[in-house]
Amino acid sequence: MADMTHTPAEGNGFLRRLPLLAILAVAAIGAFTLRDHLSFEALAQNREALIAFRDANYILSVLVFIAAYIVIVAFSLPGATIATLTGGFLFATFPGALFNITGATIGATLIFLAARWGLGERLAARMDTSEGAVKRIKTAIDHNQWEALFLIRLVPAVPFFVANLVPALVGVPLFRFVVTTFLGIIPGAVVYTSVGAGLGEVFARGETPDLGIIFQPHILLPILGLCALAALPILLKALRGKKGI
Repeated sequence: MADMTHTPAEGNGFLRRLPLLAILAVAAIGAFTLRDHLSFEALAQNREALIAFRDANYILSVLVFIAAYIVIVAFSLPGATIATLTGGFLFATFPGALFNITGATIGATLIFLAARWGLGERLAARMDTSEGAVKRIKTAIDHNQWEALFLIRLVPAVPFFVANLVPALVGVPLFRFVVTTFLGIIPGAVVYTSVGAGLGEVFARGETPDLGIIFQPHILLPILGLCALAALPILLKALRGKKGI
């Protein structure tokens, strides 16, 4: 009888985690099976077919591209950078950047919801009722959510997958996550989309694109400036807290 009492709760817990488990499983499989298919070499080999399809079916190609980008991000599949370059190659810097940002935001939101539904709500509740360092960390995040969310999106060193999961695990509201994701990824998306827009010349020379361009001073310094602006309110609040004002 006792076992029968606990079974529904255990089953419900498993069902809540099922979407996140499915994402992790597909991500693991995709890491080994899709690396050669979602690569710069694959884009170079299929560029003429892609351009022909775009010219014959522009609206459909936009919808298919955004859907593919959503799947890549939602399941954390390899090839997000190549997808961003493809957006620029097929649709130019604009509206290519808009298509990239839209697909990335929707995909990120899906994995955020899966993580929050499976783990985030319970974990956030436990952090709220905990004491000590865990409680202080949760409180600090809650008091600086907008700034912290923009910061993790702007800092190039933060993996996109991590920036999708952490907010779900600390109870960030959906609206804040979507807004900060959409706006926060704009600088990086525009940079890589513009690189993709110039791939025609790169293909003609038989070269590969410089994906390290985002770390060049004229690109990196403005992004770091945005990071500093996002971090400034957090720093000011911390200083005021120490002064007791």
